[in-house]
Amino acid sequence: MEHTIDINHGEETFIQACLANEEWALKVIYKEYYPTMLPVCLRYANNYDDALDILHEGFIKVFRHISKYKAGTSLGSWIRRIMINTSIDYYRKVKRRRTENLETAYGQCIKGADAVSDLTTQEIMKALQQLTPAYRSVFNLYVIEGFSHREVGIMLGITESTSRSNLVKARTKLKKILLAQDFER
Repeated sequence: MEHTIDINHGEETFIQACLANEEWALKVIYKEYYPTMLPVCLRYANNYDDALDILHEGFIKVFRHISKYKAGTSLGSWIRRIMINTSIDYYRKVKRRRTENLETAYGQCIKGADAVSDLTTQEIMKALQQLTPAYRSVFNLYVIEGFSHREVGIMLGITESTSRSNLVKARTKLKKILLAQDFER
């Protein structure tokens, strides 16, 4: 039996169906948000397989905690937040924190041409996945998600200065990776 429902209209009914673990409602959420949440997970993961693991773990959390969703708010934003938190949890499980001299990090800066403009989305994702989990997480949370260094520090359990340091190092490493990819063309 095929069910379709506009998630924005009839939200109460839809959420009640999810709470009742009705398969059709859970499938609607999965199909609707899979394409937009996979790229979020890819930004935090080491590779595509890890991203899929994060994504599926995130959807399990969505289904488990759907009762905490507040009707009238953006379901997509709520799910995105769960995916980001799941990605951070994944990072915490696999992190191997390497901290280097903070003064060295402050001495580094990014200069030169824009290597990103000629690269494809897949090439940029591949470059992000080559960063260490610590660098990648700080880069994603600060640059892409727009959190402050203070917020990043709280989420990752690091100091604000470590967040700043890791961002500088992430940008430097990312620049090297992207320039190398651009040079290989």
